[in-house]
Amino acid sequence: MTEVSSLTGRLLVATPALADPHFDRAVVLLLDHDAEGSLGVVLNRPTPVGVGDILEGWGELAGDPGVVFQGGPVSLDSALGVAVIPGGPGCADPPLGWRPVHGAIGLVDLEAPPELLAAALGSLRIFAGYAGWAPASWRRSWSKAPGTSWSPSPATSPPPAPRACGGRSCAASAASWR
Repeated sequence: MTEVSSLTGRLLVATPALADPHFDRAVVLLLDHDAEGSLGVVLNRPTPVGVGDILEGWGELAGDPGVVFQGGPVSLDSALGVAVIPGGPGCADPPLGWRPVHGAIGLVDLEAPPELLAAALGSLRIFAGYAGWAPASWRRSWSKAPGTSWSPSPATSPPPAPRACGGRSCAASAASWR
């Protein structure tokens, strides 16, 4: 596995030394990382907006706290769903509308009917926007600050308290994880 492909599913953890206000004390899950760039979501930025207020049918499936999280500074008018499917990509029949990202974590097609995924979801979190970087640019910007780190091991479970993460994009296809 090349270094480029191995970073999908990893966590970026910003320390106070990182000067970018978009990522102040952020924990970012990399959902896609390849030669064309990186895409991730900030895991620890809840908003006061309920999932059901903006995505009909998905509110009941979202994990506590049941709110939309600000996934990053890009495309704040789009939504991504990230969900955990018990058994992940190795399960006998992965549900329609879910694309594996890393292990049991995957992206949810928020344009699919929620009932297609309801029985399979272990947890779901919805994000408004995302974080995106050109090839290798996250490494340059995050490594400028002393003490800023990225996890050398993949995320194997959702952060505390999220139930699910689903995905939908107004401008482009997006994925989500739980």
